[in-house]
Amino acid sequence: MTAKWQKPPPNMRKDTILSHAGRSPERFDGAVNVPVIRASTILFPDVESHEDRGDRFSGVRYGRSGTTTRFALEETLAQLEGAARVCAVGSGLAAVVVAMLAFCRGGDHVLVADNVYGPTRSFCLGRLQRMGVEIEFYDPELGGAIERLLRDSTRLVYCESPGSLTFEMQDIPAIAAAAHARSIPVLADNTWATPYFFRPFDKGIDVSIHAATKYIVGHADVMLGTIGATPEHWRTIRQTAADYGYTASPDDCYLALRGLRTLAPRLRTQQASALEVARWLERRPEVARVRYPALASDAGHALWRRDMSGAASLFGVELRPFPDAAVKAAINSLHFFGHGSSWGGFESLVTYPKPEQLRTATIWRGGPLLRLHIGLEDPADLIGDLEAALALLHATV
Repeated sequence: MTAKWQKPPPNMRKDTILSHAGRSPERFDGAVNVPVIRASTILFPDVESHEDRGDRFSGVRYGRSGTTTRFALEETLAQLEGAARVCAVGSGLAAVVVAMLAFCRGGDHVLVADNVYGPTRSFCLGRLQRMGVEIEFYDPELGGAIERLLRDSTRLVYCESPGSLTFEMQDIPAIAAAAHARSIPVLADNTWATPYFFRPFDKGIDVSIHAATKYIVGHADVMLGTIGATPEHWRTIRQTAADYGYTASPDDCYLALRGLRTLAPRLRTQQASALEVARWLERRPEVARVRYPALASDAGHALWRRDMSGAASLFGVELRPFPDAAVKAAINSLHFFGHGSSWGGFESLVTYPKPEQLRTATIWRGGPLLRLHIGLEDPADLIGDLEAALALLHATV
């Protein structure tokens, strides 16, 4: 008897998308998960079918262009975020590179938010400038006033809301309206909010970029990036990735799919813990300000409430003036916060960035800044760890 499989209906809510999108049990003997399909060579039954190129970005043709495992991940993310299609590549930075190179060339002008991810800034000031692209950084809180910076030679506006070091929210709909009035595409790094908490295409974004390494994978064990785009821009993105030979391994795509299936409960738990820790930190005398849009005290809170349905568990803690040695001693005393790059995994992390070294359009006037990522530990343990560390700030003054 031939098995009959029920396809999920097309209009699913986001939690159901995470459980059902991209799955094909009818193709894989009823297996719940799409298997890891590793391949370089793909065989065709005859010369005619091999020569029938059709849409080179649909279907399996060669390993570099993807197998069913990668396509399942891309399909799931497209449904979740509202993209026409998604392209997976080997890292978050690779996703940034592909997205920007798809639109600009020598002689073009590009606007980039002053609070962007450090490697994005380095790519702009390095490779793009050497190509002859003029990079102009803008105040991330400019909103619709960005219109006065747009030129005939402006080829894209690049946003990151909130910025992953200093956490300013951007007025994405206002920026998009100004840019679209001059037919300029708007790109956004959506890693912080994830496709679960923010659907950027509903707010005017044309291309959405993720370091899937972070919350999408969720287990601190894969490097992966994704780029989603509108129907108008999808083929430009996909062609650029192909031109540069960028791809993503089926093993990494499988692990990202595994992470996606638990994205919703992880985000909800980590958001609740982050709010508990952030509110506790707000009351500490050592803390001048907690930079977290989900807090009512944050300058970007109104924009966050308007545009997003939740918050990541990454935020900044601006300390009152303390010597550098005291801050480092406090960080080094932490037990449950690992000191390392990245975020979005199950583990709590701390870094000690120097935002004054990473701004050109705006000036950092705050005190020492800690960036905390709240993982899946009990928040009471994290608070106890931070309390002991903050006490050391006084002991070493």
